[in-house]
Amino acid sequence: MFDRPAGCCADAIQQRCIKAGAAILAALLIGGCATGARQLMPTPTLYQLPDGRPVFDPAVEALQNPAQDPNLDLLFITDRAPPTPAELEVHAKGESSLPYGQGRARHIAFGSAQVRMVPTLDWSVLRAQSQLAKRTQEVNLELGQVRTLGAFPDEPYQISKGPDGKTLRDRAELARHFAAKAELQGEVERRLAQAPKKEVMLYVHGFNETFATAAYTAAELCHFLGREEVCAFFTWPASTTGNFLISYTTTTESADYAVAHLKKTIRTLASTPGVERLQLLAHSRGTALTLRAVSELAREAIAASKEPMDLYKIDNLVLLSPDIDVDIAGQQITDFLSDPELMTVWPEGRLPRVLQGRLTIYASPEDRALLVSRILFRSRNRVGQLRPEDIPDKAQRYFETVGRIDLISYEGKRTDLFGHSYFTTNPQVSSDLIELLRYDKQLGEPGRELVKTGRVTWEFPVDGNNGY
Repeated sequence: MFDRPAGCCADAIQQRCIKAGAAILAALLIGGCATGARQLMPTPTLYQLPDGRPVFDPAVEALQNPAQDPNLDLLFITDRAPPTPAELEVHAKGESSLPYGQGRARHIAFGSAQVRMVPTLDWSVLRAQSQLAKRTQEVNLELGQVRTLGAFPDEPYQISKGPDGKTLRDRAELARHFAAKAELQGEVERRLAQAPKKEVMLYVHGFNETFATAAYTAAELCHFLGREEVCAFFTWPASTTGNFLISYTTTTESADYAVAHLKKTIRTLASTPGVERLQLLAHSRGTALTLRAVSELAREAIAASKEPMDLYKIDNLVLLSPDIDVDIAGQQITDFLSDPELMTVWPEGRLPRVLQGRLTIYASPEDRALLVSRILFRSRNRVGQLRPEDIPDKAQRYFETVGRIDLISYEGKRTDLFGHSYFTTNPQVSSDLIELLRYDKQLGEPGRELVKTGRVTWEFPVDGNNGY
């Protein structure tokens, strides 16, 4: 569906690419071990004073406790296992606590994770610092108390043989499942009652992320979304240590392992009374996990004669620096469109809708972290490195007809070491993301004035002086 630009094809060049990729991934793994306090992401452009919007809605803020807690309390859902003694020893110097490790659990657990703003700040100071392009006071994130509130039964669920030889579900196991589901939904309802917006933001992290680093990214996104919705993160057993080749391949398979758990998570959140919308954000290798989960959920709904959009309440699906092959991504986005025998309840040819809002993809050809994936998977074209010109007109016309799909390319200077986290480290990119999620702005509207380069492609304007 996409053109394939030339990559590292000659033997000598390929060897240099492999060495460069090995160095990059080794650096990523080394960096992943140091997961103590982290600096709060730069202030997105739309909030920067003197003319910026307020980060926190004054009307909403006035209704809340005047002594508002600067710290954030996030909902987490995970299929990580508890840390091993070896993991605890490795992380002892870099992380204040390690509630979950990088092993795979045989169940889903959920709970509350506090992310503290340090050094200790009162609300007015935090509010002021959150509006500055250059802060006058340090604001860091630190993992606080983590409380596990419940867990689903271990998998596979128990079964038995009935008197007639038929296989039956174990009634006690079913009761434990639905009790855990009710407990998770009760926690979501409790949080919804305190949230100005009756929606859930669910963040899914990528490779080389610990429980803590996933919490930090979810927290800073939540903070700059005005703390108006229920903020949650799904954390899966991504590898952060060991031999880099083994670590990355283990992570790839762990993402596959987590698909069923993310599907169960999305179903549970969407069916919680009071939830009006889900905002799904996924980064790096987490995009492959999330896109597959959503694709499979859509097919399940269609096969059950249900509209996916109504069943799962997914508003925006945002793929950030996607670490996924373009052909696989294209297939997962469009596969049900090419399977008319699946859609038996739409005889007039109308296609079901999966999203209430849009599928938005942020990509950067300067994303050095994705070089590793290109080498290991022998995939010359990763979605997270696409340029507008990599999508031929035929594909653009098709996606335009499908509708509600945007590819946004960032080609400015790197604002983080590998150019892989620009959605938080670059104030213009984070500003565009917030305009989409918080204010429902469409591309081309004030605040999202990007350059249109094709039927479904856009890019950030680049200024030679500052990179954007």
